[in-house]
Amino acid sequence: MKKKYLVLSALLAIVCWLSCRKDPYVPQSSYNVMFTIPKGWPQPYYTFTNNPLTYDGFQLGRRLFYDIRLSSDGTVACATCHQTPSAFANFEHRTSHGVYSLFGTRNAPGVFNMAWNTSYFWDGGVTNLEEQPINPMTNPVEMNETLPDIINKIKGDALYPGMFKRAFADGQVTSQHIFQSLAQFMAMIISNNSRYDQYVNGNTSAMNASEVHGLALFRANCANCHTEPLFSDFKFHNIGLPLIPTSAGTIDSGRAHITKDPDDLYKFKTPSLRNVALTPPYMHDGRLGMDSLNDVLDFFDHGVTNNAPTLDTLVANGIHFSQSDKQDIINFLTALTDTTLKGNPLLIAPTNYPYSK
Repeated sequence: MKKKYLVLSALLAIVCWLSCRKDPYVPQSSYNVMFTIPKGWPQPYYTFTNNPLTYDGFQLGRRLFYDIRLSSDGTVACATCHQTPSAFANFEHRTSHGVYSLFGTRNAPGVFNMAWNTSYFWDGGVTNLEEQPINPMTNPVEMNETLPDIINKIKGDALYPGMFKRAFADGQVTSQHIFQSLAQFMAMIISNNSRYDQYVNGNTSAMNASEVHGLALFRANCANCHTEPLFSDFKFHNIGLPLIPTSAGTIDSGRAHITKDPDDLYKFKTPSLRNVALTPPYMHDGRLGMDSLNDVLDFFDHGVTNNAPTLDTLVANGIHFSQSDKQDIINFLTALTDTTLKGNPLLIAPTNYPYSK
C-alpha cells in the first residue's frame, strides 16, 4: 500500500510539473515584449492600433514564421526566404526559392524595421503589414498554399489551438488572427544597433576614418533615396537597370504592375541599406553584387543604360567615385551591419522547434 501511495504521489507530481511548466517552444529568458521607437527615429507607419502587441500574439507569429508546414509541399516557411543569418533576407539566392525547388522573379528583401515601411514588396502592392503574408503563402512558386488548408493544418496541430486561445480573445483559428500574429512578430524585428547607430548616437570611435569619409560621401550622393535613419525613402524609382526578361520571360514593369500607370514603369521600391553587407545579391531581381558591393557602385558609375522616360534624373548621368572613395563607401555600408539582430533569442526559431529547416 505504501509503495502504491508513493507511485501515485510521484505521478501526480509529474502531471503537476507538466501542466505548470512553460511552453517548450518559447524562449525562457524573457517574457517582456515591448515595441520601442529607437532614438531619433520617426513615428512608425504601423502602430498596432487594431492589433495590440502581446507576448502570446508575438510568440504565435514567431512560431508561424518558422513553420514549413504552411507551404503545400511542407518545405517552405517565411523563414526559408527570410533567414536570420542574413538579416531576414535570402542570402545568395538571386530570387526567392519556393516549393518544389521553384524560383520566383524577385529577390527576397530583408524583413526588419517593417513597421516603418509605408508599403511592402518591390512594387508596393500591399500597404498594410497584416495583409503582407497572404502573397507569399498563396503564390504558386513560393508557398503555394490556400488559406483553408493552412487553417486546417493549424487546427490539427497539438500546440497551435492553445496558442490562439492565449493570443486572441475569441480563441479562433482564423486567417485574420494568423496575419495579425505574423504582423506582431515581423514588426518586432527592429534593426538599430549597427556601428553607424553607435556613431550617430555619440560614440565617435565606433567608425574608423574610412567609414566616416564613406558616410560623408554617402550623404552627398546617395541619401536622397536612401534616407537616414532607415536608409530608404520608401518611394519608387527607375534607376536605369537594363531591361532584361525575368525567368518567366517577361520584362518586370515594377510599380506599374500595381498602378497600371505608364509613369510608374520600371520603378521599384527603394530598399533599406541597413545590413546590406549581409544580403547579397542586390536589386529587385538579384542581378548585381553576388560577390561584392563593388558591382553595385560600378553599375551607378557606368551601367545606367535604361533610358525610359521614367528614368530618375538623380542617376541619369551616373554617380561617379574614385576607387578609393568607392572603398570608403563600401566600408561605411559594412558599418550598417547590426550584429545583434541575427542572435536575438526572441527572433530565432523557437528552441526544439520541430517544423523549421
